[in-house]
Amino acid sequence: LAHHEATFNEIWRTLPKQDETAAPDDDPTEEFSPDGQLQTPEENILYFLEKRSPSLKVWQREILRIVRNIAQYFYPQKQTKVMNEGCATFVHHYIMTEMHEKGLITDGAYLEFLQSHSAVVFQPEFDDQRYSGLNPYALGFAVMSDIRRICEDPSEEDRQWFPDLAGSGDWRGALKDAWENFRDESFLLQYLSPKVMRDFRLFAIRDEENDPFFVVAGIHDEFGYRRVREVLARNYDLGIIEPNIQVVAANLAGDRKLTLRHTRHNGMPLDEANRKEVLKHIHRLWGHEVSIVSE
Repeated sequence: LAHHEATFNEIWRTLPKQDETAAPDDDPTEEFSPDGQLQTPEENILYFLEKRSPSLKVWQREILRIVRNIAQYFYPQKQTKVMNEGCATFVHHYIMTEMHEKGLITDGAYLEFLQSHSAVVFQPEFDDQRYSGLNPYALGFAVMSDIRRICEDPSEEDRQWFPDLAGSGDWRGALKDAWENFRDESFLLQYLSPKVMRDFRLFAIRDEENDPFFVVAGIHDEFGYRRVREVLARNYDLGIIEPNIQVVAANLAGDRKLTLRHTRHNGMPLDEANRKEVLKHIHRLWGHEVSIVSE
């Protein structure tokens, strides 16, 4: 008894009791066509591997299921990165500034905070070796600070672009509404102002595959501001920036070859290094040949 108590592990009680190679929770209504191919594409690759891999053991399927569920849980957070980081940075800056103005922290403590804050919202230039795109902390903090400015001290331009916000004075209510009801894409479409676009020196470029040159499609004018805002917002749409890859065939009646299909968006190919790395891991989980075609 003492030995069993010392070696007891709760996790083993949760594992499904099936044969080592059986797929858990198989759906008897899920059929394959006579030639061994799947009848419909499957966009959830981890789910497909968990249910249909011919080589995984029960405990390996369980781990894959856990990874899939955790990934699906955190997926929405990828849609609010600018808002999450911007909210945290804005609130931290506001609290520290208020405490300093009320004499609750010393000048030294506030300067130490400002040094850290400046590093967090630092935006490298495009030709800086540290540049890797727009800093979500910098962009989120800038837009949220700008919402407060628009509510408290709007310009004539602000009154034209944000008639409901300009001069309202209720910047807290405006920010709470944004935090509760928007994600990065819609947040930028709604609240990115011409002032922030000028501060970040943003402009839009059209890059068509068959054109021998770039075209500047959005500058700092009425049309350009709206164009820049639309293009930037699309860069935070996961349906666009993440590749669309689906399982389209699994020859379970033959050589068990797994075929994936990548549907290109605006002709954008897959990164070759990432493609090889992902295929390597899928091959390890599937246990047989894996290929991917781009359309």
